[in-house]
Amino acid sequence: MKQEKSCGAIVYRRRGEGMQLLLIRHRFSGHWSFPKGHIEPGEHENETALREVKEETGIDIQLLSGFRESVEYCPSPEVKKQVVYFLGVPCGGQLRRQESEVSEVRWLDIGRALEEVTFNNDKMLIRKVRRHLGGEAGKSYV
Repeated sequence: MKQEKSCGAIVYRRRGEGMQLLLIRHRFSGHWSFPKGHIEPGEHENETALREVKEETGIDIQLLSGFRESVEYCPSPEVKKQVVYFLGVPCGGQLRRQESEVSEVRWLDIGRALEEVTFNNDKMLIRKVRRHLGGEAGKSYV
């Protein structure tokens, strides 16, 4: 079985009392998820996550320490894929979509994001982000 590895980030921002997550809709499959992509030769996981978020959404992010979640799935019978996600906050750039791969980019309230993401792995990740951010005070950035 062929092994693939990608990295990405769950990007959030505070809005008043609430929290919003940055989601993308994939151009070809139409599913909603988080920005991610394949690791390039010589890249570390966090570098891939930063690059992919920038490429797919136009946003620069800073990664939060203490959050690294991995999910696995089989996109086809002969391929097993691992995706490593980090947690990040926006720190620059301008929201835009990567036209070749992304049909939409949106900030959604976390409850709405939970409804919109297509796959159960993404729903589980959102729940983990909620728990992680419950103790956000004092977290450092990497």
